Order: sequence, then C-alpha cells, then structure tokens
Amino acid sequence: MSPFDPGLPLIRDCEERDMPAIQAIYSDAVLTGQASFELEPPSVDEMRSRWQARATVGYPFLVAEADGQISGYAYAGAYHGRPAYAWTVENSIYIHRDHRGRRVGKLLMEEVIRRCEGAGYRQMVAVIGDSGNAGSIALHRSLGFVHAGTLRSVGWKHGRWLDSVLMQRPLGPGDATAPTG
Repeated sequence: MSPFDPGLPLIRDCEERDMPAIQAIYSDAVLTGQASFELEPPSVDEMRSRWQARATVGYPFLVAEADGQISGYAYAGAYHGRPAYAWTVENSIYIHRDHRGRRVGKLLMEEVIRRCEGAGYRQMVAVIGDSGNAGSIALHRSLGFVHAGTLRSVGWKHGRWLDSVLMQRPLGPGDATAPTG
C-alpha cells in the first residue's frame, strides 16, 4: 500500500518476480480486449525479455501492488528508433480487469510521466488501441494528453476493424527549448 494512503497501491519498479502477474494481465488484454493488437499472448519469458530490454536502458517499467498482488503495470520506451526521436517516448499501460476504475492507471501513469520528465524526455505519445477505448482515452486526457490523430481501421482483431488513437503530451519544457545532453 502507499505510505500516504492505505487504500492506494504501492507504485514501484518492476522486478523479476512480477513477470507471471504481468503476463497474466497482458494475456487477458490480448485475448479479450482491443488495447493490444497482438493476437496471441506472449509467454512469461517473452514478457521478461521485453521488460529487460526497456529497463536495462533506463526506461521506467512500473507495477502497482496492493496486498501482495499486482493490479497493473505501465512503462515507457522508445517512440521510434531513429535518432531524431530520441527525446520522445511512447507509454503503455495495462490494468487487471478487477482493478480498473480505481485510480491504479492514473497513479502508474503519473509516475511514468514524472520519471520520463526527470530523464529529460520532451514528448510522450500514447498509441491507444481502438477509438472505443473510452477508459484509456479519458485517463490520458486527465493527464494532459491531447488527441493527435486517429488511424482508422488499421488492425483486424476479434472479427472487426480497430482504430489506433494517437495522443500526445509535452514533458518538462516540451518543445519550448532545445534538448540538452
């Protein structure tokens, strides 16, 4: 629990022991939702590899833990690999179905944003699976993201076409000054 509010989860860095819970949360999203455009859930080993690839280069990868259980996770990573994108990150967030609507997502994303700002990144992009994903769109809007575009019918999943909604928010000074470092 959070030391400030016993009703809120603890937000902490992801650890090796969290991988089975993270894989279970993500598997549910892959199999039943539209947030991920993957069609088959990755294994625990694949999820571990994805976590390590981000964590070893310093991107935040966080979990929300309450009563010893992982209720969600969020992370940031490279938006694109080309050098001019070096100051822009893309975020991802997945919440266990039983914990949605309980501020878990907001707490996770606030910390991901804080850490990305502290690392000097200037823009954060959210690529949200499907325009009908009202919860994720509302969460991002509440955190200062603005709608940057919708790519219509770019994914086929669960027997229907899905959109990708692009949202963006500045980090730190955003584009008001040149990046340093």
